Amino acid sequence: MEETQAESTGKSRNTIENVSLWIEQFFNYKCYITLLTGCYSCQWQYGEWEKPELGSCCCSRKEQFFFLCLVTAFILSVLFLFVWVETSNEYNSFDWVVFLGTGCWFFWSILVLCAGGILTVYTSLLLLFGFLLLWERIELTLHTSHKVFIFLVIILCSFLLGVLNQFWKDKWLIAGLSLQIFAPFVHLSLITVMVIISWPLAICMAHLETEVKRRYMMDNYEHEILEKCNVFQRLRALQVTAGLSFLIILLCLYLMPLGIYSPCVLKKENLGPKPALFGHRGAPMLAPENTMMSFEKAVEFGVSGLETDIYVSVDHVPFLMHDYDLTRTTNIIEVLPSAASNHSSNFNWTFLSSLNAGQWFLKHKPFFGMKPLSEADQKRAGNQSIPQLSEFLELAKREEKIVLFDLFGPPPGHPLRNTFVRRVVRVILDSKIEQRLIFWLPGFDREYVKYMAPGFQHVGRLWSIEELTQKNISIINVDYKRLFYSGLRDYKKAKIYIHVYVINEPWLFSLAWCSNVNSVTTDNIELLSQLSHPLFFMMSALRVKEDEEHGTRHLSQILARVRVTVRIAADTRLLLAHVAFPGCCFCDYHRRYILLSLGKRAEKRKVA
Repeated sequence: MEETQAESTGKSRNTIENVSLWIEQFFNYKCYITLLTGCYSCQWQYGEWEKPELGSCCCSRKEQFFFLCLVTAFILSVLFLFVWVETSNEYNSFDWVVFLGTGCWFFWSILVLCAGGILTVYTSLLLLFGFLLLWERIELTLHTSHKVFIFLVIILCSFLLGVLNQFWKDKWLIAGLSLQIFAPFVHLSLITVMVIISWPLAICMAHLETEVKRRYMMDNYEHEILEKCNVFQRLRALQVTAGLSFLIILLCLYLMPLGIYSPCVLKKENLGPKPALFGHRGAPMLAPENTMMSFEKAVEFGVSGLETDIYVSVDHVPFLMHDYDLTRTTNIIEVLPSAASNHSSNFNWTFLSSLNAGQWFLKHKPFFGMKPLSEADQKRAGNQSIPQLSEFLELAKREEKIVLFDLFGPPPGHPLRNTFVRRVVRVILDSKIEQRLIFWLPGFDREYVKYMAPGFQHVGRLWSIEELTQKNISIINVDYKRLFYSGLRDYKKAKIYIHVYVINEPWLFSLAWCSNVNSVTTDNIELLSQLSHPLFFMMSALRVKEDEEHGTRHLSQILARVRVTVRIAADTRLLLAHVAFPGCCFCDYHRRYILLSLGKRAEKRKVA
């Protein structure tokens, strides 16, 4: 009697535990479904939805159209975010261009980046919720607010991509360059993802096959064949679409290496020396640009050269300034607001030397993510002024640094309108700096410069090799975005010294390094000077000896081993699939054939 009572008590306890487990699981499932429908359709109350049969349509034509719009918005937002992330090297120049148009300095580039990220996350989550609802076979009903936002995303992303294409076409070139660095790693990652997806896809295919067979074996099939014909066709279409899409994507991934060229995939001994660094207006991430503090900071980090920009004042004094007016980098708005928009050359040196050229740096912090300055550096930066060219040359002479500069002509009516080049040459010669340290970039009055200073090293632009040879120029200074698409190999073959500007991102610097570029102009001296090897560098894994015959034989052995491994792996996966899905994919003949072939290969390996 006691045993019977104990038995009944144990059974009731097990039943209660099973019921509790079922309630917990069902409650979690209800929360899961409520979350999906709430985020996608704004329906936050759980309901018993009637699930459509497998193979039947999951939503109305209208909802299908909006789901297609959602996919379009996702693709456009991802494309825009990708392009904008890859153009991070140009964020400072973008902020500068916006400043010229608005007169307000702000990190507009970071604002656009955040907006692109928010749009991408929004469309990604909404698309994920939609796919999960389809997986649960719940009818899609996109909320009206989401429909409005999706159309806004499509319009906004299309507008921004159109603006980039119209006014900033070279930014698409940067996206292409990024693929030269990241494509091998993206390719390997995608192959891994496809391998991971292959088994869930096989399960789905087997489930669809089981569903088809189950429907064929239903009672009264002869009477219902006409009604079920469309369902069968849809099930088969799902199988074909899923399987064929997977195979096409996999085939494209396997063929992708044929179209990938990455200069960072090479043997280590073929890697050239690290490109020399030129400080762009000094070290503008550490001190106010085009000030003596900035150039001294660049020298501290061991740069090979200094890059700057030169104007000539009305009283014939060459000075360092980049912008055509003094608004951005001086306090002229506080000192003389009525003349703030005047050309930089339309002032005398007495007035120019009285302006503060460092307070703006402390106030605006021109580069996003700049390291904080020490108290001493802050005080020093806040007291900087506009330097003369002669001061700059004295520093370069003392430290033996190469000098590269842009020389801007004065406006009409300036006393040196036609002779500013000769004035600058005279100041350089008077400084007694070694002429070999001058990289002469300006194209004005070049014959006079060659006559007066035969030791200057003349620098060309992105010209043809014939033109460079004709002008006896062996150095070029080019925009990196154009160089990699315009005969880099021809310049290297002709032994042209290649200098590119402006590179701040480590991946771009690594691309220049692997491409054997000689030197680069950069704002990010501190980071690039610390790189001891290129990032994303991939050494060739295949070591072929100099003996051609032995190398060919060794390569044949490797390929033979790869073929055997691939065959064994393929047969093993087929066998595993048969074990996992008996009766769904393979017949007993296949299984016996696989076991027999595996046994024969094992015997051959033992004999070998």
